[in-house]
Amino acid sequence: PMIVGLTGNIATGKSTVLAYLRRKGAHVIDADRLAHTAMLPAGPAYAAVVAAFGAGIVTEDGQIDRPALGRIVFADAGALRRLEAIVHPAVFQLAQAELAAPAATEAPVVILEAIKLLESGRLLTLCNEVWVVTAEPSVQLERLLALRGMTEAEAKQRMAAQSPQAEKVARATRVIDNSGATAALHAQLDAIWADLLDKWGT
Repeated sequence: PMIVGLTGNIATGKSTVLAYLRRKGAHVIDADRLAHTAMLPAGPAYAAVVAAFGAGIVTEDGQIDRPALGRIVFADAGALRRLEAIVHPAVFQLAQAELAAPAATEAPVVILEAIKLLESGRLLTLCNEVWVVTAEPSVQLERLLALRGMTEAEAKQRMAAQSPQAEKVARATRVIDNSGATAALHAQLDAIWADLLDKWGT
């Protein structure tokens, strides 16, 4: 199948895009879910993450406390880089395994969704095209406050911790603007999907 890498900053609405493309027949691989899997006690990144960040991030039942880990890494760019250096290779391995599975090989299009797609490097090598979902910063902030229950300070910290949208757009094969109404988003996706099937013959 054709493999599309999809990325975009926090609260640009990537989940809405993915849900619509799933209905069109795409198989979605979620790198964030793979990162969760990698950090489970039996996962390939668990031991290294605990060694790097200490037993304080481990809950009583042995799981990594993701919110606690998040508070550490989003307040310290160096800590975030250390975490990514451990987790990204594990996610790449898991993504390769999922791409080889029948659910992916039998789909016309596979969408590999990763918020750090462009930064992680290796995942990018798997993709035929790169799609970037964007939204106006004011829309991102509004969504974080309304849907994620963050304070304005927390939301702005999360937004500032990511690479600028313009950098992602500069490297995109296609850009999906999700600042407006759902109908406008669906119209963009319908046009992209039709072009994709025409271009790739899938």
